[in-house]
Amino acid sequence: MQLDVINGAGERVSSIVVDDAVFGVRPNLPLMHQAVLAQLANRRVGNANTKTRGEVEGSTVKIRKQKGLGRARQGSIRAPHHRHGGIVFGPRPRDFSREMPKRMRRQALRSALSAKAKDGEIVVLEALKLDGPRTRAVAGPLKAAGATRTALLVTADADRNVLMSTRNIEGAMHLPADRINTYEILRHRRVVLTVDSVRRIEALWGGERANHRRPAPAAAAGGPV
Repeated sequence: MQLDVINGAGERVSSIVVDDAVFGVRPNLPLMHQAVLAQLANRRVGNANTKTRGEVEGSTVKIRKQKGLGRARQGSIRAPHHRHGGIVFGPRPRDFSREMPKRMRRQALRSALSAKAKDGEIVVLEALKLDGPRTRAVAGPLKAAGATRTALLVTADADRNVLMSTRNIEGAMHLPADRINTYEILRHRRVVLTVDSVRRIEALWGGERANHRRPAPAAAAGGPV
């Protein structure tokens, strides 16, 4: 597969050949859905908590004597039906995290990148180098790339200048190549990659890693081959 490369002004300057194992696979919609749900679930803190009658403050002395008053029997002031008493069946801290095999996560990421490439929502920039935080230096290339709504800007390595410049742009987000994920790719309308980030992505999730096979172990000396 070939992708066009543009400069900061939006002009096509060249094209690059990308790995079909990363940008040209058939998108697996159920797998991408599972990866997105797992990532959103792992973000949940799950620290909602209420106190039971054994945890709230209050005396353990019986409120009044059992008989002779003509009133209902009452025990502890910490009972749930009393004011400031314990909560019955209230929320407790829990873990919402979901586990997903590494190979499935990687394939979901490849599916997301391939879906974006198929829809023409991936744009490759020739380069993006900043001497300091400059919002205009990032807003210009994003506008030239057609990122009028939401955009995910990906560079090969973490770049603080790009990060500081991108966070001032509404709907734009910056991630290094090794931190991209299925959710962020699908959440943003346009994915803008630098040429270096494309090669970094191919090195991480393409080539031999895309074959879903581990290399065969070397035969022991003197053993059967």
